[in-house]
Amino acid sequence: MANAEYPTKPIRIIVPFPAAGPGDMLARILAERFKASWGQDVEVDIRPGINGIVGSAIGAKAAPDGYTLIIAASAHYVNPSIYRNLPFDPFGDFSPISLVAGGPNVMVFNAAVPLYSVAEVIAYSKANSRKLRYASGGHGSPSHLAGELFNMIAGTDLVHVPYHGHAAAGVALSEGKDVQLMFDAVFTCMSHIKNGDWRALAVTTTKRASALPGLPTMVEAGLSGYEVSPAMGLLAPRETPKHIVNQLSAEVARIMRMPEIVERIRGFGAEPMPNSPEQYSDYIKSEIAKWARVVKHAGIEMQNLPALPPS
Repeated sequence: MANAEYPTKPIRIIVPFPAAGPGDMLARILAERFKASWGQDVEVDIRPGINGIVGSAIGAKAAPDGYTLIIAASAHYVNPSIYRNLPFDPFGDFSPISLVAGGPNVMVFNAAVPLYSVAEVIAYSKANSRKLRYASGGHGSPSHLAGELFNMIAGTDLVHVPYHGHAAAGVALSEGKDVQLMFDAVFTCMSHIKNGDWRALAVTTTKRASALPGLPTMVEAGLSGYEVSPAMGLLAPRETPKHIVNQLSAEVARIMRMPEIVERIRGFGAEPMPNSPEQYSDYIKSEIAKWARVVKHAGIEMQNLPALPPS
């Protein structure tokens, strides 16, 4: 329930990614439950653009009063290693509230490619230099870096082919002319796996996915040390009062334990992952450091950030 101080007016949740994706869905789950608990309207504000930077920049500049919240995803932790002139500090300009939910990526191949295990992929790549090409939603995107982490740990040379957005990358994989594989989220690849267009080889997390229980993890498939655990969390602007952050974190945890919410989230290939503000802060720091190492190993050059649209 609301306390005497917060909330006393509508709340806005900024989603810095396109509508109808996992971030939008999670934000709407939180919005409906916040409203039910606190009796205040909650707006879901879709602000996509530049790997999540457009919406996050708006959130970073908002008043630190608990009435503007931001959904963060893997791109939030990758961007500091990709762009040299971010308009905010992905760690220092936000108050972490809680992780919300996450799910694995899946290593998927066009079904016509005769590779059936991670071990076969590694052996083929080492015997046929630069013959396997993987699609991503763009330079520096999480799907790009998942492939670079694979190269780093497996000693392979999968060739990155960036597309303008995740949908275009998926179309290219289905066509199978220019790329053979992709590291895709469970949420977006399930229909392709079920209809036989794509073959799934392994999930990228340390635990198997509830949506694909028969699929091994990368570690089970023989690639020790490989882990990509995409997770979405909830942030507030820096200096949001601690008692408001704690109240929001406790409410997220309560919502994520509801059986009907667990069922909904698992329905799109994710698992509830609420934690404390301190634990989420540690997660952000570790993810930023991890992807910085991958970017350095891959020799990915930092880019200048394009001009942001007016907020």
